[in-house]
Amino acid sequence: AAFRGFAPCGGFSYGDVLGAGEGWAKSILFNARLYDDFAAFFARAGTFALGVCNGCQMMSNRAALIPGSGHWPHFVRNRSEQFEARVVLLEVVASPSLFFGGMAGSRIPVATAHGEGYAEFRDAAQIEAARPLVALRFVDGAGAPTERYPWNANGSPEGITGLTTADGRFTILMPHPERA
Repeated sequence: AAFRGFAPCGGFSYGDVLGAGEGWAKSILFNARLYDDFAAFFARAGTFALGVCNGCQMMSNRAALIPGSGHWPHFVRNRSEQFEARVVLLEVVASPSLFFGGMAGSRIPVATAHGEGYAEFRDAAQIEAARPLVALRFVDGAGAPTERYPWNANGSPEGITGLTTADGRFTILMPHPERA
């Protein structure tokens, strides 16, 4: 365990029959050594990770291994029923995420490219638990959080497209800031 952080990335979901990051997550679940390695990494103090797109899906599907991620949704097929690729406008929300420290209130254009980015929450209680740990959300041209297409590429509730843990060490997001 010589490393402290990692960033599972995206970029391979179009036409993926396994469910993009979900297939990746299952490869961890069904490989005892990988499972143990990931569990040890997430449990170790001082580690951090940023999951982008497929990496977001992978981490959300392995949330049971990540302390403080019980509020994270499952990411499923976009409401539009199609792959969405465009520039969207995001708002950075005040959160403990170490990746967005000092950026709260910023509105930034970011590329998005995914077919399975809809944040599916179990119920209203899970959304309520997630609100204080939302790191990013889609906003419209006036800067208001939105569920409306095309500003919200996947239709996620309250525009939620990025979340973190209470300690801010682990953050997941659907858009691709690394492409801007």
